[in-house]
Amino acid sequence: MARKSFKEQMLQAREAAIVSSVNRLLAEKGFDAMTVDEVAADVGIAKASLYKHFSSKEALAAAAMIRLLDQALAFIATLEHHPTARAVDHLRAVARWSMQVQLAGEMPSLPSQNSALRAALTSNQVYLQRLMDVSEKLGAWIVSAQEAGHLNRKLPPEIVLYTLFARACDPVLGLLKLSGQHSDESIIELLLSTCFDGLSGGA
Repeated sequence: MARKSFKEQMLQAREAAIVSSVNRLLAEKGFDAMTVDEVAADVGIAKASLYKHFSSKEALAAAAMIRLLDQALAFIATLEHHPTARAVDHLRAVARWSMQVQLAGEMPSLPSQNSALRAALTSNQVYLQRLMDVSEKLGAWIVSAQEAGHLNRKLPPEIVLYTLFARACDPVLGLLKLSGQHSDESIIELLLSTCFDGLSGGA
C-alpha cells in the first residue's frame, strides 16, 4: 500500500477532527440546533474549508453516523472472538456498549422526522452498508437467542432489533443521569433489566 503524502495525512486528520466535533455537538445539542458555522468554529477552520470535506449539514451528520457504526462493528468484532458465549449475552453486551456511549455524551442525536436528513442518509451507500452490517450481525444473534429460548420467540426478530437500536437513543438514560440518584453503571443495569428481563415481575 502506497504511503499517504503529508498533505493527504493532514486532510485526513482535519476530516477526523471535523467528524469528532460533529459527533460531540450532535450529542450535546442535536441536529436541529447544530450549525455548520459552529462546527467550523469548533474545529478552528473557515466554513469554506469545511465544505471542501462535507457538502452540507446532512453530510456531516451522515459522517458522524458512519463513524458510530464503525465503532459498533469494531465492538461486535471483539465479541465474535468468544463464540462459546451465549447469543443473548452478546446482545446484552452491545446494548450495554450503546448506553455507555450515550452516557459518555458521544451518541449523535438525530431527529426521526427530517426529510433532508433522511434523504442524505438513505442515499449514502457507506452509511447504508454499515447499518446493514450491524443489523445482520445483531439479527443472527437475535435468532439464535430466540431458538435457545433466551428471548421471546413470539416477537419478530426485527422488533427485537429495533428495540435494541432504541436503547442507543433512549431519553430515560439522560433523565436518570440528571436526577443524580444513580451511577452510570446502575442506570445501565436498570435499563438492561427492563429490556431483557421485562416488567412483568415473573421468574
